[in-house]
Order: sequence, then structure tokens, then C-alpha cells
Amino acid sequence: MTETAFYILLSLTKPRHGYGIIKHVEELSGGRLRLGSGTVYGTLTKMNKDGLITVFADEERKTVYEVSELGKKVMTVEIGRLKELHSNAINCEEEFL
Repeated sequence: MTETAFYILLSLTKPRHGYGIIKHVEELSGGRLRLGSGTVYGTLTKMNKDGLITVFADEERKTVYEVSELGKKVMTVEIGRLKELHSNAINCEEEFL
């Protein structure tokens, strides 16, 4: 999973529209990640097609998205993978110093 996709799904723990996702990702990453609207909407379209998210509400000029049950399962697996990656990095860090 790409970092962009990960942060978008992480942002959808509650329903949000595209701009809300952009701002939330920026906040979560401490300003390190600033996603463009084209990137966000392209990723949201693919995630919706893949069943990872659903449209929560379709308001005037704002579509609100939320993570689906499949998206939650995928995130659980991805978080486990990242924990393993982090643990291995910590264990091997001294070899690079």
C-alpha cells in the first residue's frame, strides 16, 4: 500500500470529504505530507472501485467518504505489516550507524 493510500484510509476513521482528508493527512503527518486534490480524488476513485471505501453522503458539491469493512480489514493487515517493519528497523538500526 502506498503512503498516500495509507494516510487517506487512516483519515477515514470518520466520514470526510476530499478537502477534509487533505487537511487531516497534513495534520497527521505534521505537515510532511501535503496531498494535491488530483492525487486524493484519483486515489478515492480507485479505493471506491476496489471496495475499500464507500460514499457516506453525496451533498451538494461535496462527496463524503468513509472506510468500508473491507477497508478496515486491509488496514488491520497493513498496520501489522508496518509494526513488523518498524520492529525490524529498530533491531537493525545500529548496523547502519
